[in-house]
Amino acid sequence: MNSAERTSYGSTWYAESMEPAPECGRLAFDVDVDVCVVGGGLAGLTTARELALRGWSVALLEGRRIAWNASGRNDGFVLPGFAESMDRIIARVGRADAKALWALSEMGLRYVRASIAELRMPGVAPVAGWLKVSKTDDREGVLANVQLYAELGTEVEGWPTERVREVLKTRHYFHAMHLPRAFHIHPLNYALGLAQAAQAAEVRIFEDSQALSIDPAGVRKRVTTAAGRVRAPHVVLACNAHLGALLPRIAGTLVPVWSYVVTTRPLGMQLAEAVAYRGAVTDTDLANHHYRVVDGDRLLWSGRSTTR
Repeated sequence: MNSAERTSYGSTWYAESMEPAPECGRLAFDVDVDVCVVGGGLAGLTTARELALRGWSVALLEGRRIAWNASGRNDGFVLPGFAESMDRIIARVGRADAKALWALSEMGLRYVRASIAELRMPGVAPVAGWLKVSKTDDREGVLANVQLYAELGTEVEGWPTERVREVLKTRHYFHAMHLPRAFHIHPLNYALGLAQAAQAAEVRIFEDSQALSIDPAGVRKRVTTAAGRVRAPHVVLACNAHLGALLPRIAGTLVPVWSYVVTTRPLGMQLAEAVAYRGAVTDTDLANHHYRVVDGDRLLWSGRSTTR
């Protein structure tokens, strides 16, 4: 890992284990394309690639490096569903529409799996399975969730306490819901693989090219950076909480949320004695307590969250 990569991706396990990723040049001239995508995370890269595959000319602007923030440094869990519970979604939109939404999320999971296989992405290392365990002896609640997921159309299993404790050696865990088709990946390498695939589809990617302003007047909008402009009739903003001054009214509705991830040193057989399951594990909701084994004998664990 060179000094530039350390600055962009942090002194992290992600950077230590990332595939070689040559930097894309900075935008230093004016470009005319069909679509300008702002943001080089998972959403921006996927959008840019899919548009290019459909025959559109695309330029992508990234203010730092591809997937330098949450897209490249997350748990790496690839799951169906949403941040909100499906019970609440059903209560709000009804069972039929909730099932349609769930199907869309399943399509996302299949898209990631297919992209990894078709593009033969190096270093992504998908590992099957997601286990959501209960820290209370709530057999009925877990079975109700299993039934709901099955009704939504996903492949799901209910695990009894004994089976859970065979693979997660603690008496703090009880029953669990298991999704065998969910999986976990190296998120930074997946994003870098998407970037390479986008470039192969003739997307022009510019790093260190922060979009400073958008002039929406006229047929061709103008997106200005420090050293060049992109002119395009269509602009996609895939900036998440980094939207800032580009659209202040929308940016003012966004609340940045940080979660925290640590990776242990190699633990050898000590880890295998405690965790015999190689899929992803969740033992609570939202941003706390998700973990998985990486590199054979290291534990990657996320927990806590803060907002501003």
